Order: sequence, then C-alpha cells, then structure tokens
Amino acid sequence: MLIQKKIGSLQERLNPTQTIDWLALHWYETNKRIQRKQTQSGREVALKFLQENPTLTQGDLLYEDDETLIVVSILPCECLVIVANSLFEMASISYEIGNKHLPLFFEDDALLVPFEKPLFDLFLAQGYSVKKEQRQLLNPLKTTVAAHGKSSESLFSKILKRTTADD
Repeated sequence: MLIQKKIGSLQERLNPTQTIDWLALHWYETNKRIQRKQTQSGREVALKFLQENPTLTQGDLLYEDDETLIVVSILPCECLVIVANSLFEMASISYEIGNKHLPLFFEDDALLVPFEKPLFDLFLAQGYSVKKEQRQLLNPLKTTVAAHGKSSESLFSKILKRTTADD
C-alpha cells in the first residue's frame, strides 16, 4: 500500500468504528520522506512523501477505509530526562545538547534527548538532575531551523532580539 500524505489525526475521530492498525515508528523515522514499514497487523506500507516533509506525529491518520484506520504510533526509546532548576541551567543544558547537534525534545517541564552515555556522564558530573528512562519522544524543539511561511526568524534569533532590546 502506498501512502503519500497524512489525512488527519486520530484525535479528530471521537468514536472510530474501524479497527486501528498501528504503524510503529522510531522517533528518528518521523521525518523520513520515503520508507517501507509494516503495520501491527502485518500490512506492508510504503510511505512516499514527495511534496513535503512529513513530520509524522503520534496519532497521525495515514489511511482509512470502512474497516481499518492506519495510525502512527511513536515507539518509546531510551532517553535522558533532564530537569533544570533555573533558566540558567536550562540555557547551559540546551547549549551542551546543541553543541553536540543532538535532537532536543520537551515534555512536562523536562528536556528529553535520545540516550548517549557520554552526555549522561557529563550532566551527572556537572550536578544536573538527569535520569535515564524509556519515553516517547513526541515534542521536538526546532530552534535552529527557519520556519517556512510568514517569519523566517529562528527561535534563537527571537530570543537574542528580545534580550538586546532591553539594553
């Protein structure tokens, strides 16, 4: 089966009568434009997003017929969960993660990063509150990528502009 676009979200369906066939994806597969996968029931699926970057998220609806919905499910992975005690700590932690060009996620006032032992050891040595947990990485922070559309300003540029405007 060929899927070329998202058709909605499971959240939009209040009481789906169809069977949900989950398409399990790792967090790093959510931005791939072309890939072959198998749903939970064993259905072969080819994802081919040629017109746009898919950025698939938890609950995205990819296919629907009278009996079945194919819905994205992001698999949990081993990750670092870092809770900052101040804005300064948040900035320092974000800087270290950004310096290593690692993807950064945010959930429940915690920063999440796919697990890397050297980074885990570094944060422990620096005294930060860091844990290793199995979590779904659902809310990526895109701070260095310019948005397409009305504003091409990155989050960093906006922060820099606000901090220099107060001087």
